Amino acid sequence: MATSPEPQSTEPPAPEPTTRPDDHDDAPPLGSRYQRLDAAAVRLSTATLQDRIRSRFPDRGLWEVCGELLAMVDEVSTDSGISRRRVRLARVLSRLGVLALVAFMVGAIGLAAADIMSTPDALTPVDWLPLIETIINDLVFVGIAVFFLVAVPERLERARVLRLLHRLRSLAHVIDMHQLTKVPERLERGSRADGGLDLTRGELTHYLDYCTEMLSLVGKTAALFAEDTTDGDVLDAVEGMETLTSDMARKVWQKIAIIQTQGA
Repeated sequence: MATSPEPQSTEPPAPEPTTRPDDHDDAPPLGSRYQRLDAAAVRLSTATLQDRIRSRFPDRGLWEVCGELLAMVDEVSTDSGISRRRVRLARVLSRLGVLALVAFMVGAIGLAAADIMSTPDALTPVDWLPLIETIINDLVFVGIAVFFLVAVPERLERARVLRLLHRLRSLAHVIDMHQLTKVPERLERGSRADGGLDLTRGELTHYLDYCTEMLSLVGKTAALFAEDTTDGDVLDAVEGMETLTSDMARKVWQKIAIIQTQGA
C-alpha cells in the first residue's frame, strides 16, 4: 500500500550555536542579537504603548505620562545634553592631564639620569639612596594623581546616571498614582461625580494593564544604564528600580485578578 508523504515542516531550522575561541573576551558575540538590551526596541515599545493608550483613553492623562517615559528613553539613549558634554570634556582633560604627568615624570627622571651619567665618579653608593627615594616618592604621587584624574569622568558619569535614575523612580511613582485610585469597588458608583470611574469593567482592566506595561518599560529603561557599566552604585540603583517597578506591577495585577473574578 502506498503511503502519503509526510508533510514538510515550514519552520526555519534552528540556528547553530555560536562557537567562540578559547581566548575570547566577555562581550557578546558579534552576531548575537539577544544578549544585549536594544534601546531602539525599548523606544519602539514605548511609542507603540503611547499610541495604544491615546487611542483608547484620549481624555485621560495616562498617555501623557507615557510620553514623558518616551522622552526619558530618548534622553537615556542619546549622546547629547549638557551632562554628556561635561563628561566627554572631563574625559578628554583627564587623559591630557595623565599624559602631562607621565611626560613630566619621564622628563624629570631622564634629566636626573643624565646628570648622574655626566659625573658617575662623583657619587658614592650612599649618595644614590636620596635620589632613589625621591624617584619612588614622585612615582607614588604621580600614581595617586593619575588615579584621581582617571576617576573624575567616572564620578561625573555616575552622578549623571543616578540623577536620571532618580527621575525614572519619580516617574514610576507617578504611574503608580494614576492607578492608585482605580479600585474595582468604584465601578459600582457610576460617574466621577458620584465617586465612580466613568469606566467599564473591560476599560478598567485595559487601563490597569497599560500601567503594568509602563512600569515594565520604566524598569527596562533603567536597565539600559547597566549595558555599558560595571559601576557598583549604578548597578545597585538599577536593581532597585527593577525591584520597585516589579512590586508596583504585582499590586496592579492583583487588582486585575479581582476585576476578572468579579466579572466571571
